[in-house]
Amino acid sequence: MTRLSSLDVYRGIVMFLVGMRLMELDEVALNFPDSAVWQFIGFHSSHVPWVGCSLNDLIHPSFAFLTGTALVFSVSSRVSKGQSKRSLTLHALWRSGALILLGIYIRSIDRDITNWTFDETLTQTGLGYMLVFALAFCGNKTRLLWCSGLLVAHWLIFALYPILPPHLDPTAFNVPEGWSHDFTGFFAHWNHNRNAGWAFDLWLLNTFPRLSPYVGYLGGYTTINVLSTIPTMILGLMAGTWLKQTAQPTKCLVIAGTSCIAISLAMQFVGICPIVKHLWTPSWALFSGGCCFLILTAIHYLVDVCQWQRWAFPFVVVGMNSLAFYLMRHALDIPLADSLKQHLGTHVFRIFGDALAPALIGACSLLILWLIVLWMHRRKLYLRL
Repeated sequence: MTRLSSLDVYRGIVMFLVGMRLMELDEVALNFPDSAVWQFIGFHSSHVPWVGCSLNDLIHPSFAFLTGTALVFSVSSRVSKGQSKRSLTLHALWRSGALILLGIYIRSIDRDITNWTFDETLTQTGLGYMLVFALAFCGNKTRLLWCSGLLVAHWLIFALYPILPPHLDPTAFNVPEGWSHDFTGFFAHWNHNRNAGWAFDLWLLNTFPRLSPYVGYLGGYTTINVLSTIPTMILGLMAGTWLKQTAQPTKCLVIAGTSCIAISLAMQFVGICPIVKHLWTPSWALFSGGCCFLILTAIHYLVDVCQWQRWAFPFVVVGMNSLAFYLMRHALDIPLADSLKQHLGTHVFRIFGDALAPALIGACSLLILWLIVLWMHRRKLYLRL
């Protein structure tokens, strides 16, 4: 089966954005408050505080979306090789469990004990993987029903949970200092660390061993975000089916993308559900999924249709080994930076001034990670689950 290059390119671009977090561009931008260019870079290098979307906010949705898209081709390839449904299911179970544990490992780096949380990108993907795998054998109508049902269920859980008053001591519940993004009215059901997802995690996460009780995640993420992460993956399944089975999938992808964005914006502005990435609200799932459809359309047209591929080689290298790159980025970020400063000194990184030193250190770390996956690519060494 011919490998679809656009999926590797898209996945590689996503991993590059993950790697660019090493450059701390959002922090560097604070040193240039009067520069519109730096403020633009800073905004898109970090997450929005609560409502809205930046380029950085599309990393996790793209990862989830592409998981669904690639699953269509993976299942088809395995079936064509004669693998049984039982073999496919056991492999999916293994992959699901491995992703969950790898996400917990990433959250536990530099912790004294295992940090049992279930909001990390890999963990959320693993939690929803088995259902998405099952839907890979269904048609798009069945997938759409599941997608809609999960989004409605997620919305109802939050909408029916009582609106909670502000914490008497916000810092005790990991509310960021100076927080000013709380909703009023009906949208208050989705306030930071005062919502149904937060309440669920107060129970769930405190059943695991902890050095101190869980009171809330600073970013506001919750375990039950997975109820809308799964629909994002399902949208990816639908995209993969169109790419594989439709002669000209561009029309389907564009219609799906614009429709999802339009519905999500209507939900926000009519007052049904806010677009909040941190809680992966149903409107966020549709908005980010719509963006993923359109991004994939553009990359597919350039890479697969027009065959403009030479520019994409750096992204293909990372995209074909995305799991290895992702794990190295999280496990080696501090050791790489410390090693660079130890062996090269700190003066060389201040060649453009102290303000840009973190960006230069991060860029060198990113280059090293890319060279590692390039070495692996040339030797056909790929980390697979």
